[in-house]
Amino acid sequence: MKAYVFPGQGAQFTGMGKDLYEASAKAKALFDEADALLGFKLTDVMFSGTADEQKQTKVTQPAIFLHSVAVALVNDSFAPDMVAGHSLGEFSALVANKTLSFADGVKLVSKRALAMQRACEINPSTMAAIIGLDDKVVEDICASIDDVVVAANYNCPGQLVISGTINGVNIACEKLKAAGAKRALLLQVGGAFHSPLMEPAREELAAAIENTSFGKPICPVYQNVNGLPSTDVTEIKKNLIAQLTSPVRWTQSVQHMVKDGAKTFIECGPGKVLQGLVKKIAPEAEGMSL
Repeated sequence: MKAYVFPGQGAQFTGMGKDLYEASAKAKALFDEADALLGFKLTDVMFSGTADEQKQTKVTQPAIFLHSVAVALVNDSFAPDMVAGHSLGEFSALVANKTLSFADGVKLVSKRALAMQRACEINPSTMAAIIGLDDKVVEDICASIDDVVVAANYNCPGQLVISGTINGVNIACEKLKAAGAKRALLLQVGGAFHSPLMEPAREELAAAIENTSFGKPICPVYQNVNGLPSTDVTEIKKNLIAQLTSPVRWTQSVQHMVKDGAKTFIECGPGKVLQGLVKKIAPEAEGMSL
């Protein structure tokens, strides 16, 4: 069985999607539609923008979404048995499995990006990657700190990203290094994604999701909040709303996909980050990219 997986923020690079845009009339139509829906030339920034321009949340999230969805939809052999996306990538996955229309996906991702940007401005915050500790150790140390700091991304065994206030994350990093972490690396991000500090963004996005029409998916989506498959539209919406303040359970998602028969994981979008994580979670699985 084939699992198609879609990356999140951080996979962007200058020039991404340009070859696809020039080679495929179908892809060009999707890119041009996204530009029209967003009201600015996203493609200009994707194809020739500076690294700093591409790091803007209002650009990064729609750009990765657009590239990922276009790669999947223009591929004639695209036939998923299951889909999943890492954080932002869940929206790409939901367009790929027909739960969301392309236009609604663009609008929701843009709203999400702007809402997250505003939440970051309200609460200055950050994230850090913790390498080489068991999840339980990281969770317990985070729970012992008075400031907001939580496990945010369960990326693969031995790699967990924490998220919270600047002070909380700094304290946690020191404690985690003392507990034996190989590395505790502060990430260059705008704020504490997938933590309680994203509550203002969750409320903003919830209203938009509730007012968006979701269709019947052609295959299950394995969702971030619990790592489990769903084809139920009400459940998918609920989990998508909860995603902003809940951890991304990527390790668990891949484990459940393998248990349910996934043999091949095909990454759709810029970079090969998810292939690397899948190899660490399920070494027996085959990985490739479109």
